Amino acid sequence: MRTLEFLGVRPLVNAAGPVTRLGGGPLAPEVREAMAEAAATTLHIGELQAAAGAYIARVTGAEAGYVTAGSAAGLTLSAAACIAGADPARMDRLPDTAGMPNEIVIQKPHQVAYNHALVAGGARLVEVGYMGYPGVGATYAWQIEAAIGAQTVAVAFQLVDAPNTVPLDDVVGLAHAHHLPVIVDGAAALPPVENLRRYIAAGVDLISFSGGKAIGGPQASGILCGRADLIRSVALQHQDMDVHAATWELRHAVPGIPHHGIGRSMKVGKEEIVGLVTALRRYVARDHAADQRRWRAQLACIADGLPGVRTVLVDGNVPRLQVHLESRACAIAAIRALDEGEPRVAVAQYGLDAGFLIVNPHVLQPGEEEIVLSRLRQAITAASS
Repeated sequence: MRTLEFLGVRPLVNAAGPVTRLGGGPLAPEVREAMAEAAATTLHIGELQAAAGAYIARVTGAEAGYVTAGSAAGLTLSAAACIAGADPARMDRLPDTAGMPNEIVIQKPHQVAYNHALVAGGARLVEVGYMGYPGVGATYAWQIEAAIGAQTVAVAFQLVDAPNTVPLDDVVGLAHAHHLPVIVDGAAALPPVENLRRYIAAGVDLISFSGGKAIGGPQASGILCGRADLIRSVALQHQDMDVHAATWELRHAVPGIPHHGIGRSMKVGKEEIVGLVTALRRYVARDHAADQRRWRAQLACIADGLPGVRTVLVDGNVPRLQVHLESRACAIAAIRALDEGEPRVAVAQYGLDAGFLIVNPHVLQPGEEEIVLSRLRQAITAASS
């Protein structure tokens, strides 16, 4: 009996995108094979991380790279690195930051739920600016500068659509003028593939990418890249330190061996590291224009197959299709019908309160658009009856 059958868990067709709650998308055969290869042997995680980090650095243009247990883990480790630096005594105390600088400045319109990952690293977020108009901006550059003080360890930036805020280039300039690093949450920054290098080239000191979304790696993987000294701090707070001081590979570079750091619960296995690197190699080499053509063709198939139903193509790095129903109640009923029917189909729900479903083709496999179309017809009929 197969494991999923034994557990009684039903697979689904994912038309919601590579979201965590759905486990992302299916892994490519090369990624699965690489993970199986790693699983069949024993590897030194420090050496494996160093080799993977060197490749990540080449791809991103950063000084150094590291494989994390997802983008949120990368943000927590980023905060910890900016707070503790190379000081093992500070590492030993995190997330307790009493008596040590721990403030990360962030614009109020950038205060999203995912910033909890920064707080988990021991940081205290200092919000500046306002939540909207009127005025020439919701945040002024002088507000960021005024918030910087002796307790500041970094400035954070979210890649959100927040008009009237201080742009990234200006934030980098302000932070660097005060010798402070800039942390960017790049979980959803891909595609386009150019963003792998764009933010490092702009002067960002640490950026955390999801490995399980556009890159197509294991869902519980991520990429952290940036300044070499900060990545070293991340490694020291993340890896197993049950070693003798006389044999430790970093004994000549660091004052002492830290105890198990705040990242210990976010450890990454050899299978995830190898799978992530394999997926990243595939991602940078793939035909991204072909991806766009396939996604648009899949959405066109679905839209053309729903006569009498209002559909709206929303352009973007990954195009999406809004399927408008009669009411919020109909949208909820359709979501439930899609989930309860066979085969099970998931669509994005963030338009539900406005009465529409969203089809995101990011991880749809070739031919699955026909399944989504058939199930949408059934669900819409059921929801309207």
